[in-house]
Amino acid sequence: MKKSYAVVDIETTGTDPQTDRIIQFGCALIEDGKIVTHFSTDINPDQNIPTQIQTLTGITNQRIKKAPYFEDVAQTITNLLADTVFVAHNIHFDYPFLSNELERCGMAPLTIPGIDTVELAQVFMPTSLSFRLKDLAQELHLKHENPHQADSDADVTAQLLLHLEGKIKELPIITLEKIITAANQMAYQTKAYLEDCLTSMQADPKPLSKDLVIIHGLALRKKNVPLFAETYFGKKAYPRSRKDKEKVYRGELDFRKEQARLMNLVYDFFNKKEDKNVLVEAATGIGKTLGYLLPLSYLATPEKPLVISTVSLLLQEQILKHDLPLINRLLDQPLQAVVMKSSRHYLDLDRFYQSFEKKSEQKQYTFYQMALLVWLTQTETGDFDELNMTSLKHPFWQEVAHLGVHTLNPNSPFYPADFIYHRQEKLAQSNLIITNHAYLAQEDQRKEPQLPKSPYLIIDEAHHLNHVLEKNSTQQFNFIAVQRMFNRLWDDQQFSVWQLLVQKDQQTQHMFEIFQDVLQELNEDLIDFYQIFKVAFPAQEERLITKEMIDQLSPAGEQLLQRIELLYQDALTLGDQLQAYFKLYKETFTIKEQAEWSNLQALLDSLAQQKTAFETFSEKWAARYVHWFNASRKTFKVQDLEASMISETKWYERYQQILYLGGTLKIGGDRHYFAKRWGIPEAALKIISSPYDYASQARVYLPTEGISIQSSSPDQYAHYVANVVHQMARSQQRPILVLFTSHDILNRVYQRVRVPLLNEGRDLLAQGIGGSREKLLKRFLLSKDALLFGADSFWEGIDLPGDILQILIVTRLPFENPKRLQVKARNDFLAAAGINPFYQEAVPHASLRLRQALGRLIRSEKDKGVMLLLDQRFITAKYGEKLRKALPKELPIKQLPLAEILLETDQFLNSDKNEEN
Repeated sequence: MKKSYAVVDIETTGTDPQTDRIIQFGCALIEDGKIVTHFSTDINPDQNIPTQIQTLTGITNQRIKKAPYFEDVAQTITNLLADTVFVAHNIHFDYPFLSNELERCGMAPLTIPGIDTVELAQVFMPTSLSFRLKDLAQELHLKHENPHQADSDADVTAQLLLHLEGKIKELPIITLEKIITAANQMAYQTKAYLEDCLTSMQADPKPLSKDLVIIHGLALRKKNVPLFAETYFGKKAYPRSRKDKEKVYRGELDFRKEQARLMNLVYDFFNKKEDKNVLVEAATGIGKTLGYLLPLSYLATPEKPLVISTVSLLLQEQILKHDLPLINRLLDQPLQAVVMKSSRHYLDLDRFYQSFEKKSEQKQYTFYQMALLVWLTQTETGDFDELNMTSLKHPFWQEVAHLGVHTLNPNSPFYPADFIYHRQEKLAQSNLIITNHAYLAQEDQRKEPQLPKSPYLIIDEAHHLNHVLEKNSTQQFNFIAVQRMFNRLWDDQQFSVWQLLVQKDQQTQHMFEIFQDVLQELNEDLIDFYQIFKVAFPAQEERLITKEMIDQLSPAGEQLLQRIELLYQDALTLGDQLQAYFKLYKETFTIKEQAEWSNLQALLDSLAQQKTAFETFSEKWAARYVHWFNASRKTFKVQDLEASMISETKWYERYQQILYLGGTLKIGGDRHYFAKRWGIPEAALKIISSPYDYASQARVYLPTEGISIQSSSPDQYAHYVANVVHQMARSQQRPILVLFTSHDILNRVYQRVRVPLLNEGRDLLAQGIGGSREKLLKRFLLSKDALLFGADSFWEGIDLPGDILQILIVTRLPFENPKRLQVKARNDFLAAAGINPFYQEAVPHASLRLRQALGRLIRSEKDKGVMLLLDQRFITAKYGEKLRKALPKELPIKQLPLAEILLETDQFLNSDKNEEN
C-alpha cells in the first residue's frame, strides 16, 4: 500500500509543551509524490503571544482572538493524521508538542511513524550552507511566501521532502545501502523511510551514472585531470594598449584605467626581470585579481607556474570559482589551476572506509559518515571546505583527514582515486597554483617543500603577511593535549593493534617494543616536568619566562628537560625506522591495516611537532624569541618577533621574483614600512591611484555623545555600544557589520541586543557564537538585514560587495592592548632596538586596520558607505592626526549628535533612490 505523508508545522507561544500552546497548525498532504491538499488554521492559545513570537510569525494577539481553541480542532487534526507518516522540519519539536496537546484535550497521543527533514537534508544535501527551512528554501528556489507561519512552512517542507526523495533516488543503490547501515540513530522512523526508498530503487534499478565509479564498495565521482595544452600556433603578444586589451575583453569586461595600469606593471616586472621584489598598492575593487591573472597568462607554464598566495581559504575559493572562469573565457591560452592547502583539509578514503569498522554509537559521528557517502558522489576534490561545516573539531574529522603525500599506498584499491594523489596529478598540469599565506609560511617547517620553484610568486593581500608569519612562528606545547594523546594510546589499546602490523619482521617487532617503552617513559617524564614547572611558576595567568628563570630550576629539573629532549629524539629515530618498514611492506597491507598505520603516522607527526615546540621553548633564548607559560591552560609558547623577515625564510630563495600586492601598503607617509618589516628595505613601492571619489561615496561619523573608553567600566562601555548599535539597526533595515577589538565586549554587547533585535525580526551573527568565520560570512551574504559582530580577522580579508555592506560600526580604535604579554614583549623588543613601539608600530598598525575597515565599505565606483566610529580619541588624541591622515584626504569626517548621524546616514545612503524618484 502506498503511504500518505502528512507534512506538519506548528507555531507556538514558546518551546515548553507543559506551559506553552499552539497558535497555528499547518499541514500539507503528499500522495503518489505530489502535494494533494493543504489544511491550516490559527488557534487561540488562551494566553498572550510573546512579542518575539509575534515579530517572528506575524501572528498577533488581535488576530487569534476569534480563532478556535485547540480543543475545537483536535479531532479534525487526529482524523487528518490518521494512517499517515508524520513529516516535520525538526520532528523532535513538532511531534511531541502536538502529541502533548492532543493528550491535554483527552485525545490519544500520536503513535504514527515520523520522518525528520532536517536530518534528511543534513545527510543528502551535505554542501548546504544552513539547514534552516528558510535557507534551504532559498537555496532550492522553493516558493516560501511567509516564513515562520505554519501553512507556508508546512508547504515548503513538503516541497523539500519531494526534492530530497528525488535526490535519494538518484544515488547509486550501493551508496544508499551503506547509508542505511549507519542510520540507526536517525529520528523516529526516518531510517524506515530510507529503506522504503531503497526497496523502490531495487525494484526498478537504474544504470550507474557515467560520472561515477564504484571502488571497494564506495561510489565516487570520477576525477578529471585535463592535460595542459600549450597553444603554439598563432601565439599572441601581450596586449599593452587600451585597444589591444579591449580586443581581448570581447565586450565581456569594461576597460578600467587603474586595472590596465596594474596589468602592464605586473607584466613588465616579471618580463624584464630587473628586481627580485616590488610592492604594489592598488585599491580594493579595481579588479586586482584579473589585473595580475591576465598578464601572467602570457608567461606562466606548468614548468614555470604562477604561484598566488592570498590571505584566506575563502579568497582562494573566490579566485578559483569566480575570477578564473571569467578570465578563461577571454584567453586563447587558458590558465589551468590547482589549489594547495594543508592535507588535513582533504578526505582520506582508506581512513574513511575504515571508520565504518568502528560501529560508533555517537550520533554526530554516524551523521558525518552518511553525509560523506553522499558527498563522495559529488566531489572531485575531497576538500572538506566544500561542506560548509561550522567546525572540523569533532574527532571524526581527525580520524578521516588525509595525512599527506607520504602516506599514499599504491597497493590500496583507493589509490587511483585518492584526493591528494589527484591533486598532485593536477599540480603537474597546472600553470596556476593558488595557495594561502599560512601554507606558504609552513614551507619552512616541511622536510620536503610542497610548492614548486618558480620565477613567479604573487603575494596578494600582502598587508596580512606579517600577522600570518608571526602566528605561524608561534610554537605551542599544550600539556593537556599531549596527555590526552598519550592516554588515548593506552585506553584504546592502540599499541596492541600496531603490534600486529609489525609481525612481518622480528627486528621491527623488537624495535616497536622499544618505541612503546620510550613513549611510556616520555609520558612519565613530561608529567614530572610539568609538576616542577607548576611549582616554580604557580601563577594561574599567562606569564613571561626568561632564560634566568629556567637556569634557576633545580638540577633535577634541568636533567629532566634534557632527558625529555633525548626521549623525543629516540622516539622519532625509531619512528623513521618504522616508516622504513612500512615502505617495504605497505603493498601487502589491507585497507584496515593501512588505516591503522595512518593512525601511527599521525602519532609520529604529532611527536615531531611536540619535539620542535619543546626544543624551541627550552633552547631558543635570543632576544627575538619570547617565551610564555600558562599554568591554568598547561601551555608553553614561544613566538619569534622577527618572523616577518621573509628574506630569512627557506621559501624566499625558491622564487626568482616576488610581487607583493595589497590595498594598504603605505602607512601614512611611510612608503617603506612593510619593506623594512619584511627584511627587503630596497624593494620599491608602486602606487596605483584609487579610482574612488570618497567625498561623494563615503562618510565617517563620530557621535558627540561618545563616552571616555579609558575611564568607563566594561559594562558601561558595552551598554553605550549596545545602545548605538540598536539605534542604528532600528534606523536602517540593512546589513550592518560591527567590528570589536575585544571578544569580552563583543559578548557583552551581544547579550544586550540579542533579544531586542530578535523581537524586531533581525538576524544577529556573532564571532565565536554562530560557527566558523567562513560560515558567518556566507550567512551574512545571504541575509537582507542581518547584523554581524566580529573581532580580529573580521577587520581584514573579507569580501562584502557594496550592496551587501553599506554600514560599518567601529566600536574602538584598533590598538592592541599594551598590557597583553605578547604585545608588551614585542614593544620591549622594539624599544631595545631603538624603535618607538607606539608611534612606529602601534599607530601604523591601527592606521592600517582603519583603512582595511574602510575598505570593507568601498569596493567599487558605485559603492556608498558609512563608518560610525565610537572612539573620540580619533579626534582628541595627539596621535589622532596620524590616524586621520591614513584615510583618504577627501573623505568627510563629521562629529554630530547620534540622532543627526542617523538622519544623515539615511539621507546619504538613499540619495541615489531619491534622485531617481
